[in-house]
Amino acid sequence: MLRKINQVLLGGILCLSFVACNSVQKANNPVTEKTTMYQPIKVHTPKRAAGQKDVVNLVTPKLETVRVGFIGLGMRGPSAVQRFMHIPGAKVTALCDIRPERVEKAQTILEKAGVEKAATYSGSEDAWKALCERDDVDLVYIVTDWKSHVPMALYAMEKGKHVAIEVPGAMTMEEIWSLIDMAEKKRLHCMMLENCVYDYFELTSLNMAQQGLFGEIIHAEGSYIHALDDFWTAYWNNWRLDYNAKHRGDVYPTHGMGPACQALDIHRGDKMNYLVSFDTKPFKGKKLYEKVTGKNGDNFQNGDHTMTMIKTEKGKTMQIQHNVMTPRPYSRMYQLTGTKGFANKYPTEGYTVEPENVSKDDVPNHENLSSHGFVPKEAKEALMKKYKHRIHIELEEKAKQVGGHGGMDFIMDYRLVYCLRNGLPLDMDVYDLAEWSCLVPLSKISLENGSAPVEIPDFTRGAWNKVKEYRHAFAD
Repeated sequence: MLRKINQVLLGGILCLSFVACNSVQKANNPVTEKTTMYQPIKVHTPKRAAGQKDVVNLVTPKLETVRVGFIGLGMRGPSAVQRFMHIPGAKVTALCDIRPERVEKAQTILEKAGVEKAATYSGSEDAWKALCERDDVDLVYIVTDWKSHVPMALYAMEKGKHVAIEVPGAMTMEEIWSLIDMAEKKRLHCMMLENCVYDYFELTSLNMAQQGLFGEIIHAEGSYIHALDDFWTAYWNNWRLDYNAKHRGDVYPTHGMGPACQALDIHRGDKMNYLVSFDTKPFKGKKLYEKVTGKNGDNFQNGDHTMTMIKTEKGKTMQIQHNVMTPRPYSRMYQLTGTKGFANKYPTEGYTVEPENVSKDDVPNHENLSSHGFVPKEAKEALMKKYKHRIHIELEEKAKQVGGHGGMDFIMDYRLVYCLRNGLPLDMDVYDLAEWSCLVPLSKISLENGSAPVEIPDFTRGAWNKVKEYRHAFAD
């Protein structure tokens, strides 16, 4: 009898032990069913046509004078024309806008500068085509609404012109691939006009990263956080708010993407593999749409705040945010995280570096630096002076005089003309345009599939590792 009782007790103890162990195992491994749903959603990559080659580091014949035709003279166009009056070797030969009064106003910029008048086109939605067909235009500079960018750029390249396109360069995957194929087919430059890569802090920080101050860059962040309450009604035919109303996702990613991708050498030694996006509901967007348009906003699509995470081939990460609705201080975030240092632009500019990674000759009180706080003001100033980029050394004062977002617009235009005149690769190529713009369609796919991961194509179709590091080109 006693033996039987002991057997029962032992069995109970073993059973309790098994249950306890099983509970611990479940607590340590909460996955109850394995899944392969994490595999990224694949998007189509069209095959390159026979005989067509990539345009990585494309160089084209030197242009003694870069003759420019402008399409779009509304919000951004006139200031671009004004900047070109200060760029050596550039000549504005044609101006186009659907509204004649805008063309006339832009023409007065040339008259005041004492230069030859430009040919003018207006009054028709197709007037821009005649500009693209002119023999005295080398570069077509497109400053229109987003939906017009690609048709104009394709037509211009078909007519043998280089193109520069305002941001974002394209809004769909079909548009992106059409620009790539045309640029490769025609061997022409197709550059997106991303100005933020020339910002003083961002370009200086890029130089620091390239010279190893931060060690290896492993993570980058960027954003476009800008409450547009004062601007919505200024867009022609309400095109921008209308686009946000119809489209979910990060519809304006390039200001954050550009500096982040350059720091991570995207398609110059690394490539983006996939993304995951999240967004809020359009809490304010719906109400703002109703206020501005007087229409029902129940179907407003764009979330007030959108976040996208990106993973690269080399195991690095990016975070990009978009918010043009809620009241917040303007921010492009801009953070670089390295194995030996850190850069941060918003809301406070600062650097963190390992003390042993800087010289006492370069930074005062270098012994007092720490890895968990920004360097002191005098150390920051010393670092920014030491690592000032060559582009800023040459152009900063002139850029401040000419203006355009603190001068970075002028530097962007100057570098475009400089590279075309000297037969150099542009600072940004058609693959940059593709990579920085692709968040528009791909973030939407992720969001519409429950924030599923989405594959980011290799837009170079195999050439992403041909160039090992991102660098600016110079004639000397």
